[in-house]
Amino acid sequence: MTAAPRLVATDLDGTLLRSDGTVSDRTAAALAALDRRGVPVVFVTGRPLRWMEVVRAHVGAHGLAICANGAVVLELPTSTVTLTRPVPSDVARAVAHDVREAMPAVRFAVETGEGLALEPDYDTPFSQPAGTPREDLDRLVERSVVKLLARHPSLEPDEFLQRVADIVMDRVVPTRSGATALVEISARGVTKASTLQLLCDRFGVEAAEVVAFGDMPNDLPMLAWAGRSFAVGSAHPAVLAVASDRTASNDDDGVAIALEHLFDL
Repeated sequence: MTAAPRLVATDLDGTLLRSDGTVSDRTAAALAALDRRGVPVVFVTGRPLRWMEVVRAHVGAHGLAICANGAVVLELPTSTVTLTRPVPSDVARAVAHDVREAMPAVRFAVETGEGLALEPDYDTPFSQPAGTPREDLDRLVERSVVKLLARHPSLEPDEFLQRVADIVMDRVVPTRSGATALVEISARGVTKASTLQLLCDRFGVEAAEVVAFGDMPNDLPMLAWAGRSFAVGSAHPAVLAVASDRTASNDDDGVAIALEHLFDL
């Protein structure tokens, strides 16, 4: 009989959370059962710190989340940031200017760990709190850049990601997690996988003992690194190609179904 994994790592949006952003009763029960068994469940997400409240009740005893695609480690019970891996300002400035030179329509924003700061004409689908900074690019990157966000008004998302990747090369890590042409740029070497490995080292867990769940390109490094990996529902084709297993969609409790089977819940 194959041994159960020693640690679970799961993406949130499109994976663990339902499309309305909630944790279903079935998923909550599976997470609680793993917590009682002492199995760490680490939420590994592209979300910024301010969007983590939705899972606070389900983190269990360890309370760990990896946010911003690996740039931040958060202890949710105390809202304590234990690790930050920012993009150096000079690097953020250089890659942003290079991307803009090649694609003048691109607009930028930065996640700072404390909130979002945007260029004056950066178009975001989410309402921002009063007082959210809107400044020119060079001022934006003077902050601690947890993530540099690049948005294009018309390109197809995968095409935009590839164009950005060709421009920035190995200076940073570009990826994407949504349905629009929004590229999320992290510091060189910073991915969901590299930060998850740091946490696993703390737990004394090897990659082969980890099961990971995801659905979008920002999950690819983590899914490739983990000993076992699940693509949920209608995952991105690249995710389907990398993951070792498949499960049902997020709205059909795919993560919970897989966990029930893996841990005989």
